[in-house]
Amino acid sequence: MTRKPKSYHRVLTVAGSDSGGGAGVQADLKTMSALGCYGMSAFAALTAQNTKEVRAIHEVPPTFLAAQIDAVVEDIGVDAVKIGMLFNAELIQAVADRIEEYQLEKVVLDPVMVSQSGHQLIEDEAIEVLQTTLFPLCEVITPNLPEAEKLLDTDIKTEDDIETAARDLLQMGPRAVLLKGGHLLEESESADCLVMALPGDKGIDIHWYRSRRIDTSNTHGTGCTLSSAIASARAKGKSLPEAVQTAKNYITEAIRAGSEYQLGEGSGPLHHFYQTWT
Repeated sequence: MTRKPKSYHRVLTVAGSDSGGGAGVQADLKTMSALGCYGMSAFAALTAQNTKEVRAIHEVPPTFLAAQIDAVVEDIGVDAVKIGMLFNAELIQAVADRIEEYQLEKVVLDPVMVSQSGHQLIEDEAIEVLQTTLFPLCEVITPNLPEAEKLLDTDIKTEDDIETAARDLLQMGPRAVLLKGGHLLEESESADCLVMALPGDKGIDIHWYRSRRIDTSNTHGTGCTLSSAIASARAKGKSLPEAVQTAKNYITEAIRAGSEYQLGEGSGPLHHFYQTWT
């Protein structure tokens, strides 16, 4: 009897490259592999960067970004999508068009705006396009506090502010918002708030995820890693709240393991493969 072949859990990352390997597509693929998924990529930009700075950004033509997505979806297929850095409105529109064309689901968007070194990673005029065009196509968006403050033009100082801001972001169209509270540095815990729209206009569901804060400067690529971990767990069939918990557990341990290493002179990476080698 012929044995039926196994199937991979397929996750596509649409994001920018990080030549230093700690963030962007490189971090996404490491995360997907560590969590037992088959990672695929569509490059939206190339960056020249290291642990200290982003030196240059080279945009990929929107037609070529679309061609990469077409090539992957039409042959291999996609179970979940992670979207990261999209530098301009044309790239955002190209991705939105592909999501609608192929009816892609389980879309996780990390609305990357500024690098840890302070380099702006999206054009100002593209932010509105991101909100109006891409947010409504996403299952969940995963902004950090500075990104949420920019999107809402407000200050977020407390956990009550985090929940209010997550509710406000939900009004922009995504089916869920995971607002990451890691930038509340005075807190001993890192607390993230997931706000989900319930089907049938039944209100919202709120989940909090907490972990002990780890004293380390090796946090480069945390946003990329978390969103990729959520997409990986969704590809494997976990519910969104379960996927966020899985991702929270994974990134906490990856930060903890990465804190024991020194790489470069700036903000170092996480240890994505802490489960398999030390």
